[in-house]
Amino acid sequence: MVRTKVFRHIFKLHGFMESAKTALKGILYLFLYHRNMRLIFMLGITAFLAGLKFELKDIELVALCITITLVFMAEIFNTAIEMLMDIMTPKYRLRIKLVKDIAAAIVVLASLNALWVGYILFIRKLF
Repeated sequence: MVRTKVFRHIFKLHGFMESAKTALKGILYLFLYHRNMRLIFMLGITAFLAGLKFELKDIELVALCITITLVFMAEIFNTAIEMLMDIMTPKYRLRIKLVKDIAAAIVVLASLNALWVGYILFIRKLF
């Protein structure tokens, strides 16, 4: 009897729904207040629609979606790090600047990867 209660408590759907709502609020905040996220979203949708238009194979579409998601995640991570650093101190600090620069580098690497994947997937379809 006790094991059943523990099992129900661990897999309680209510907790999951609250977590999902919280995550969606975070995504909504990013879209409303961060221009880069809107730009990344539009480019991602455009790339996905181009993949459908050029009739990429299933595995190619999967690779494209993973790449788009990677860029989203990098931007989310970068924004979270920047906000955290701004909370820590409003004053300029060299180490905080370096942390922000490193977080921004993650977005640059993910974006360069996305360009390379896009090139590989679309170049033969274009020519």
